[in-house]
Amino acid sequence: MAKAFFRLQKFLRRTQFLLFFLTAAYLMAGSLLLLQRTHLVIQQGSRGTSTNQALPVLDRIAGVGIVDSRTLQNPRPGPRLLVGMDALQEPALDQRHSPRWLVTRNSELRQLRRRWFHRFISDQEPMQTAGFKAMKHTAEHKGTYMGCFSDDSRERTLKGAVFYDLRKMTVSHCQEACAERAYTYAGLAYGAECYCGNKLPATASKPEECNSECKGEKGSVCGGVNRLSVYRVEELRAGARRRRNVIYRGCFRAPENLTDTFPASLIQPNLTVEMCSEFCSKKEFPLAVIRGQECYCGYPTGRFSLHDGADGLLCNGMHNTSSAAEGKYCLVYQTPVQDTRCTDRKFLTTKSKVFVALSSFPGAGNTWARHLIEHATGYYTGSYYFDGALYNKGFKGEKDHWRSRRTICVKTHESGKTEIEMFDSAILLIRNPYKSLMAEFNRKYAGHLGYATDRNWKSKEWPDFVNSYASWWASHVLDWLKYGKRLLIVHYEDLKQSLIPKLKEMVEFLNMTVTEDRLLCVENNRDGNFKRSGAKQKDFEPFTQEMKDLINRYILTVDEALRGRNFTGLPREYVPR
Repeated sequence: MAKAFFRLQKFLRRTQFLLFFLTAAYLMAGSLLLLQRTHLVIQQGSRGTSTNQALPVLDRIAGVGIVDSRTLQNPRPGPRLLVGMDALQEPALDQRHSPRWLVTRNSELRQLRRRWFHRFISDQEPMQTAGFKAMKHTAEHKGTYMGCFSDDSRERTLKGAVFYDLRKMTVSHCQEACAERAYTYAGLAYGAECYCGNKLPATASKPEECNSECKGEKGSVCGGVNRLSVYRVEELRAGARRRRNVIYRGCFRAPENLTDTFPASLIQPNLTVEMCSEFCSKKEFPLAVIRGQECYCGYPTGRFSLHDGADGLLCNGMHNTSSAAEGKYCLVYQTPVQDTRCTDRKFLTTKSKVFVALSSFPGAGNTWARHLIEHATGYYTGSYYFDGALYNKGFKGEKDHWRSRRTICVKTHESGKTEIEMFDSAILLIRNPYKSLMAEFNRKYAGHLGYATDRNWKSKEWPDFVNSYASWWASHVLDWLKYGKRLLIVHYEDLKQSLIPKLKEMVEFLNMTVTEDRLLCVENNRDGNFKRSGAKQKDFEPFTQEMKDLINRYILTVDEALRGRNFTGLPREYVPR
């Protein structure tokens, strides 16, 4: 008995030691794994960026195209930033003055990716609530269901306006959008696409072929594959008429032969702007042109491009006499109808042999540039990220893998040797850093189309944001200048001021050819659906003098780097500020 008890005691001691050993080994293995993951995160955070790649702020500004007079009169020793440019090497960055951009820039990129992903995921959560509201709204609408019709994208009947909402499309939303633009019919397809027009499609289909559920309205049908659920919205138009927006484009010299230039016309005694606009809207034309008692409808074309406006006084009294200024001038108005000559888009049919980046700092107008390129070329653009908000609004390239080569170019905010050398060429879009910082701050707190509140601007977030993002603005340009293989530099301000020449240059860089009429269509739809709306921030100066001094030094650095590579320097409006 004693012998058996001794063996049991010995076994328990061994087991206790074994358990202790296994526990210690488990903890050590976990610690090693944690250290390894931390090392990988640090490596990813500094990928493409080394300690000798920080940005220099020039102590000597001789030979720089942009010079701040205040800097010359009252020079201040600024923080030295490191530049990854052979022509602009400077001593190491003084850590006391530098923003924590080496770490912050890459961590902000990771935060951007997380935010874009989580926004897409969060969009799915309120869908049930949105669907309930949409169904309730649908029950109240007065539109008449006309049936299910065949939809041919090459010969589309409902082509007056096109809208996408790949998450929250409802029947009511489509009807109201078409009614506000003076259309008679609203058609829905694929559960998320809305088409407007004044003519009913010719080919009817079986009711069961319209079987796609509306993305934002459970239990409702929004067309199908190549099938349209069509509603007549005539009864809605009376209530929507007050919200229609007819825009005065100006006074222009009339073309020599108005009948050949414009495909539709009307002669009406006591003609008014509303009468002409209503007539052209029914004909599905975006322009209403008035000369005396004559109304003409059409598009901007090479014969009538709307580029050379005349003095408005030359069009005075045009409604009182049919021969004002001897009939040489006319009034032009933009109707609620969308110019759809350039709205068709698709993926490349064969993989692109040249991998092109559309690179910019966040807030520099990348989404707007993508809108212009897609409508000019007719092909989707891709993205290094996935932004659900943009995908929902029709940027279908967002969901395509960024290396699929099925898109005409790929949006990226990345910098660093590895990320840049993946691309064969790039369009580098640069915007005034003051404007870029404010635009990105607005997007961060209010989305693509909103404005940050006064509370956001006055919080401590804003100074921290400027300190971390301002250096990223400069490092982004400098990295692309150093590692980019073939670059086209486009300044946002130049693109905005001279849209067609600059857009034509961008399209040629992408090895595409487009017609003049298509470019004029893009110009007519230049803002798209991505212009900020709502309560704009008050007219105040968000930048302190310390912020201005820091940003201005970055501007001078980038300007010299551009000129060192034989590119045009930054526009002079960037500094002084």
